[in-house]
Parts: sequence; structure tokens; C-alpha cells
Amino acid sequence: LRCQFLTRSTGLANANDALQVSLVAPSSSGLKSIATFNPKFTYSIFGEEEKIFGYKDLKISLRFRANDMRPHLKTTYSKKFKPAGDAEPTDIPSVLIEGNHLPRVAFTKESDFEESSRQLVDNWSPPGTRHAVIDGHDGKYEIWRGSLKDRAVQQLHSRVQIFVPLFIEGGSYIGQRPDADPSESGGTELDLSDADRWTIFFMYKTRPSTEDPKRSSYTFVGYSTIYRFYYFQPSTPPPSPKEDWELPKGDFDLAKLPCRTRLSQFVILPPFQGKGNGAKLYNTIFDYYYQHPQTHEFTVEDPNEAFDDLRDACDLAFLRTIPGFNKLRLNTSVTLPKSGPVPKLIAGGEDIEALRLETKIAPRQFARVLEMHLMSQLPASVRPSMSLEDDVPSPTTSDKHQERLWALIVKQRLYRHNKDLLSQIDTQERIEKLQETLGSVELEYARLLAAFDRAQKHSQAQSSKTTNGKRKVQDVSSEDGDALYKKVKVSES
Repeated sequence: LRCQFLTRSTGLANANDALQVSLVAPSSSGLKSIATFNPKFTYSIFGEEEKIFGYKDLKISLRFRANDMRPHLKTTYSKKFKPAGDAEPTDIPSVLIEGNHLPRVAFTKESDFEESSRQLVDNWSPPGTRHAVIDGHDGKYEIWRGSLKDRAVQQLHSRVQIFVPLFIEGGSYIGQRPDADPSESGGTELDLSDADRWTIFFMYKTRPSTEDPKRSSYTFVGYSTIYRFYYFQPSTPPPSPKEDWELPKGDFDLAKLPCRTRLSQFVILPPFQGKGNGAKLYNTIFDYYYQHPQTHEFTVEDPNEAFDDLRDACDLAFLRTIPGFNKLRLNTSVTLPKSGPVPKLIAGGEDIEALRLETKIAPRQFARVLEMHLMSQLPASVRPSMSLEDDVPSPTTSDKHQERLWALIVKQRLYRHNKDLLSQIDTQERIEKLQETLGSVELEYARLLAAFDRAQKHSQAQSSKTTNGKRKVQDVSSEDGDALYKKVKVSES
């Protein structure tokens, strides 16, 4: 309480508490509140301490019109403190404008925002192309896809991009220079020169309009940004030159080149979390690029733990629809030598790498999901479990052999991934480190498989499919809700 009193008396407000984000639905009678929530982070906007100086009882209301996400900012307080030396009250609008956090339309008169909302009502549809319609157990959803070079897509993106720093730790804007200096002219200006490489998927919840049943009313749920890298294909003997071969013309469409597709940002707004919406959006995006001829590999940039959970569950569900993947099993016929080359530990597929390339999943991710799949096949006597109440039978010699095979597969990957570090320590310590890490992997996989099994049972009861007949959208959200947040980091390393 004393800390709260000092904060109020000195004019320091906690930015996370002061900022309230709202979704409001336009109607002919005015704006109706849908949900209100606070951000997780504000340090990239208001500084590392996440404090705003100079106001007593500060409240920052950031309302978004739920369909087109036009924002409006309103700041209220009971007292504004006078400057103390070099310290002046934070100019909140200037901070948000200069940092490209909000478009200028957010700072118009409140009456303009409300009047335009009454006029708009449901006479609006999202930019881009309607990509998918999904029947969820709590209503209908639509996913729209568009290029960032499209001005309408750019406008919508400029309105919602503030959710990146508000909910993604370390998140940054598309086109933002990491060394940008706000004090320099144009220092924070976003560079969208590669906008044609960015594709954005917007997700909405829809319902029939109360004004016109033939129209749909849209409520923004979340979005994801995708970046396209050129894909360097493995070298092969070059074909014999043809006399009629010509250089591509100047108007050559770069979108036709082979590419590595990378998911960069992924946000589901708090009111729509815990409902499988993260899985719906991720599966829709992955399915599109799985069928996209130019995409050779689908990757995710720096996922956090929650997003890893979502991705693992969705990828496992997808891979189990692939016959070649389901045939893979531990090669129980092999005998492990005390020294020398390790025999083939996985049976059921002659070329696992070819299978991985077919699925377009990145190498490390494919290996992890395969390890989960193989662990789920282990006998109950040796299969790691999160349950402390299971009556586990005593393992047989065959059971222990399967356990050793699986453990060796995981250790091989861990060693390859940490080879440089492990090579610097002696053999005994190396063995101990690998065994310790293996234990952590077992617990992680056990947790994920338990959550996956629960989600699969739930999905069977409340199945949802896309209307265009594509693969089933599995409701495999994580236990915390959805794996929601990603930060953008575009690099080839």
C-alpha cells in the first residue's frame, strides 16, 4: 500500500495498469463494448520501468472498432504535475505517434470516432481474400489473406501492429530498424520496401448482422505475419544449356521462385484465447503453405514456449495423417554395440529425410515431433508419464531395449545440436549432461502428449472443419489457452 501511495503522490503510473485496451462493436445506436483487457508489456513504448510520469489517477483508454480495428486514444487524469527540473510529464500522444505505435487516426476527436462507427455498422468486409471459413463450437470464423503491399492490408496492419509490443516479449514491428533512434529525423520510420514478401492472415469471428441478415458482422480475433525467403535448393548436376535459353525479363514474378516460408508474428487477442483459435489459425496457415508449390520448407522464427506447445501439437496431428510417418517405429531387431557405428534405429521408412521434405517441416521440428511419436509407442512400463497414479507394470527385457533405442535417438539429436559445447568437456561429464537433458526432454514430451490426448478427445466431440473440404482443423490448443505470441526476427541464420 505504501508503494502505491508513493507512486500516486509522485505522479508515477504503472503503464500496464493505466492502459486499458477495449474492443467495441459499431451499431446504429452507438458503440457496444465487447471486451476490455490490459497489456502484458509496455516497456518498448514507455521504457524499461514501464512507468508514465506526471499524472495522478491516469487512465489511458485505447478503443478499437472491432471490425476494421480503427483505434481511438483517450487519456484522463485527476491531476497533471508540473515539470520538476528536466523531468516533464510524459507526452503520451507524442510517444505513440513518434514510435509508430498507432496511426494518426487514433488521435482524432472522440465524437468523430463514434459518429463514423454509427455510419459504418456492418457495411465493411476485411481486406485481401477470404481464405477459409471455419465452423467452431462457439460460432463461425473467417480467415482472410492478403499481401502487405496491398494498401488496405497495410492500413489494417498499421492499426493492429501495436499488439506485438503489448503482448510479445521482445516483439518488434515489421520494417523497424533495431538501431533506430527516435531523436533523429525519420529514425523510427518503418521500412516496408520488402512488403511484397510479407503475407498477413487476419482471423475474425463472424455472425449475421443485426442490421442486415444478408451481411456478416466481423470481430477481429488475431493475426499472423509470414515472410518469404529465397530457398537455396541442394546442388545437382546442372542441365545442359539450351540454345533458346534466355534471361528472365524485368517483370519476372519473384513469387514464382522457390522459397522458405517463415511464420514471424502470431497474436490471438486475450478475449479469444483458450478456445482453440490459435490452432485454427496455425493449421490454416500451415495447410496453405503445405499445398503451396513454391514453398519448400515452413519454419517458425524464435517461438516462445507457449507457441512451441501449439506448434508441436498441430504438427503431430498433421504428421499422423501421413501414412509414411505412421509407419515409422523403433527398430527393435537391432542390437546396440558397445562401440562403433550405431545401426539404424528407426524402421518403417527407407528415407526419412525424403519424408521430411515432403511434409515441408523444418529439420529440428520434424525430429522433435518424430521423437514424441516414437515415445508414444513405448510400452507403458517404460514410457515417461506425468501421472503419479498409474499402476505401471514391471518392464520386460524387450521393454527396456525399446527404451534404450528411443533414448539413443534423442541423445543423437541433442549431441548434434550441442556438439561444439559438448566437445569442450570430458567424456564422463558429457554423458551426464546428455542424460540430464534427456530427462528434461522426457518430461516435456510427456506433458505435451498428455495435453495432446486430452485435446484429441475434445476435438472428436466438437469437431470443426473448413467449408472448402481441406484437412480437418484440429482443436489442439495448449492447456494455457493458445500458444499465441511470437516476435519478428527475419534472418537466414
